[in-house]
Amino acid sequence: MRNTEDGTMKVFYKTRATATGGRTGHTALDDGGLALDLARPGSTHVGANPEQLFALGYAACFDSALSMVAGQMKLVATSKTSVEVGIGQRPDGGYTLDIDIYVETTGIDAEQAQQLVEAAHKVCPYSNATRNNVDVRLHATAL
Repeated sequence: MRNTEDGTMKVFYKTRATATGGRTGHTALDDGGLALDLARPGSTHVGANPEQLFALGYAACFDSALSMVAGQMKLVATSKTSVEVGIGQRPDGGYTLDIDIYVETTGIDAEQAQQLVEAAHKVCPYSNATRNNVDVRLHATAL
């Protein structure tokens, strides 16, 4: 990503979503591309929760970062990324996320898989957004 002359980040894509009713309401992309009813974890209501939505986005973004970084590293590998997102309460009373990223690779050995996952974690926008703010653990498996 290139910076502008004044040092600010050049943004190449933005999207917008709107939610009503919080965790038991409804959320939708403003362009109409996706809309979901929401439900609290463990409730009997049908719907997704924000942690699930975050996990979906993070998994897709991280898997894309893996592909990009594998190309830069000249590795011929395929990957499958799963992200577990938990929510918990901090000692100060606020809430925070807890994240585990599981990556399965084929075509490379275990050491290369670990290096690939660590390198992808440095460039993935979700990883950069959570760095030094959320506990993220990386798990790499070479099949």
